[in-house]
Amino acid sequence: MSRAAEPNGRELASRLREGDLSAAPAVLNLVENRSPDSRQQSAELLAALSPAALGHEAPGHIVGITGPPGVGKSTLLSRLTAEWRARQRTVAVLAVDPTSRRSGGALLGDRARIEVDPSDRSVFIRSTAAGDRLGGLAPATRAAASALATAFDVVVIETVGVGQSETEIADVADTVVVVIQPGSGDVLQFLKAGIMEVPDVLVVTKADLGALATRAAADLRAALRSLGESATAVVAVSAIPPGTGIVELVDALNAHRAALDLTQRRLQARRLHALGDFVSEFGERGIRALGGRRSAEEWLQEQDSDHDVPTLLSALERKSGLK
Repeated sequence: MSRAAEPNGRELASRLREGDLSAAPAVLNLVENRSPDSRQQSAELLAALSPAALGHEAPGHIVGITGPPGVGKSTLLSRLTAEWRARQRTVAVLAVDPTSRRSGGALLGDRARIEVDPSDRSVFIRSTAAGDRLGGLAPATRAAASALATAFDVVVIETVGVGQSETEIADVADTVVVVIQPGSGDVLQFLKAGIMEVPDVLVVTKADLGALATRAAADLRAALRSLGESATAVVAVSAIPPGTGIVELVDALNAHRAALDLTQRRLQARRLHALGDFVSEFGERGIRALGGRRSAEEWLQEQDSDHDVPTLLSALERKSGLK
């Protein structure tokens, strides 16, 4: 397709609003392109899909899945996708991989590791690069997730659990899932990391190991109770066919979404999305110009609740005096 024939942001927004899932690849291509024209079109896309434009929050459930490398997230996601499809839910997966220094693209290619029916047009999977922060989320990931939630029932962001991924994924997802493996030291490291407040659902993989998995789940529940986080669900699963715990996990995800103040969560996500994009462009110099991250977040809290991400980003740029 020639460049002139590529759909613009408003056209793509219209297709997503009509439930056209085939628009997903073009949406990803647009938000990942950092040329000035594409950035402007991406801003128009997000503005056209904002709650003010839609009249409501995008209906899709944005689920963040993170955990240490090799813990089995992709296998788990294969089983989750099959269960969602069995429930007639459309699914988009953004698998965030470390960035290749040579090509700038996704290094591991999670799309190849997630098992789905290639003929199923109700499932979209794309591997995306993390950018320049190990484990972090590139600006395109945030933009794609919020856009695709307009058309897809479930939008999953899967990322390697290192660096900034745990906290950054909590900034964009409605529901955060942290996956750990029993008997590998993951439980102890997880407790030491001090991120018990991040997950909404904790998943212990390899439930087929029996007592080892049961003990890990019990340790996590005890730790959550001691921190007053008893609302966080702990689910033990096994991906070995026919699989166990997958139905319970999907039910736990649905229960969290049902109990969520979605408007407030998404409002906070938009504000942090704008700040994340600002930092991606201006770095620490930008944060200093705003008086520090805490001052920037407090200022964002004072902005109108109907502002979309591009509007908030422009406001941050004006406040900083950097653009």
